[in-house]
Amino acid sequence: MSSTVTEKYHHGKTPAAWTSTIMASIGAIIATIGFFMNINWTVVWIGLGAMVAAVIVGGVMVKMGYGQSLVEGEHH
Repeated sequence: MSSTVTEKYHHGKTPAAWTSTIMASIGAIIATIGFFMNINWTVVWIGLGAMVAAVIVGGVMVKMGYGQSLVEGEHH
């Protein structure tokens, strides 16, 4: 008897979570640098845009199956 074992991710240790976290962190660093560069608003907005993109990319990756799937009735 053979069974298929699917890989389960727990506590945000998914490719989607890692990708969006890294993107958001880089965006925050860029925005901070722009803020301390005598408030260069162009750089600040680029950083904020990267953080918004991180949310979108993370959501798309979850829909593609790279995030943690919740099984109905499973509690965390």
